[in-house]
Amino acid sequence: FGRYAMVVPHENQDNTSLFIVISGAGWVQIGDERARINHGEAVVWPVGEPHGAYTDGTEMRAIVVELTGRQPALIDGTVKSTIAEGTDSPLGAETSEKAPAPPTQGHLAERKVTRDEYDSSEGEPW
Repeated sequence: FGRYAMVVPHENQDNTSLFIVISGAGWVQIGDERARINHGEAVVWPVGEPHGAYTDGTEMRAIVVELTGRQPALIDGTVKSTIAEGTDSPLGAETSEKAPAPPTQGHLAERKVTRDEYDSSEGEPW
C-alpha cells in the first residue's frame, strides 16, 4: 500500500482471509468497525463480512492468506484440538464423522498501545 491506498470494502463469499501486516501501518475494517493495524499484527476477515484496508499518509505492506474448506476452524483452534485427539488431519480434511466447522464471526480485537510501544519510524506520530 502506498500513501492513501485502499482495498475497497468487499465481501468474500467462499474464503476466510488472514490480513497480515509485515511492514508499516494502516487501518483495517470489518463491517462498520475500523481499527489501526501495525507491522506484526493480523486480522481475520470472515466469509460474508464486508472488510477492507487503507492507509492514511503512511505506507503498509501486507500478505493476504485465503483459507478454503474447513481451514477457517484453524483460527479458533477447533481443528488443532481434534488433531491432538487423532480424529482429523492437519489440513482440516473432511471426514464422515465430523460436521463442517461453523462459519467464523468477525470483529476487531481491542488493542491498547502505550507510548513506550510506539515506534516513530513506523506510521504517523501521535
